[in-house]
Amino acid sequence: MNDMSLDPTQVRPAAKSRTAGPHLLLTLAEAQRALLEASSMVTLSPLMRTLPRGDGHGVMVLPGFMATDQSTALFRRHLRRLDYQALPWNFGRNLGPRGSLMEDMVGSVKRLADSTGAAVSLIGQSLGGIYAREIARVIPAEVRQVISLGSPFGTMDGNGTNPGVARLFELSTGRSAAEARREHGFTDMQAPPPVPSTAIFSKSDGIAHWRICIERDTPTTDNVEIVGSHCGMAFNPVVLWIVADRLAQAAGHWQRFARSGVRRYLFPGPIFAP
Repeated sequence: MNDMSLDPTQVRPAAKSRTAGPHLLLTLAEAQRALLEASSMVTLSPLMRTLPRGDGHGVMVLPGFMATDQSTALFRRHLRRLDYQALPWNFGRNLGPRGSLMEDMVGSVKRLADSTGAAVSLIGQSLGGIYAREIARVIPAEVRQVISLGSPFGTMDGNGTNPGVARLFELSTGRSAAEARREHGFTDMQAPPPVPSTAIFSKSDGIAHWRICIERDTPTTDNVEIVGSHCGMAFNPVVLWIVADRLAQAAGHWQRFARSGVRRYLFPGPIFAP
């Protein structure tokens, strides 16, 4: 009888599963949807003032890839009205990780924590959220919590993002996403940071697939789904509502976003990364 056993040297390893980027129609509609979200933020501005007030602690807001602090100016203005010391990142246009940027951001967060006498909350849109998570790994004692807005930290090589944006990242940084990750020490972006972390994501995101924007299930992680664009998250009033809820929690008493009462009709239960 012929030996039908498999030769292990002839067995090919299973291919890694890949997450496709967002649907093209979602990408093409990004600009229009972001404008709609921005107009709704202005229209609902009086209601934004009824959000829970803060305790005055420092909040740093980091912009997304290719964006500047102007993209988060309206968001920070609302946070200041809620009594937070909401500051920009002050590093110009976000052209991707380069040079001493990570060290400089860590130093900036340390100075804010020292000046306010308390740990700092970090809010990052898209790539800014990836930075925020990495800063928290380096100086967890100075970071109160991380809130990411459509941040694709669930991919190690650009898989799952819009191909055009991935190419723009390569042109801007001179290296692929995987190469930039290795060069700047982002060894395991998928691992939750050592501080409470809330990931806000949208299944209609036109830049990053929502599956690469969600946290793993731990006692200090949560994923909150919204309806909106990728580029408009810093202009979305629902996002501001969620962020205000997260920031208003007392230091050391973080809990997941409550989905009781009317909220259970607006926000589904959290979905966690495998």
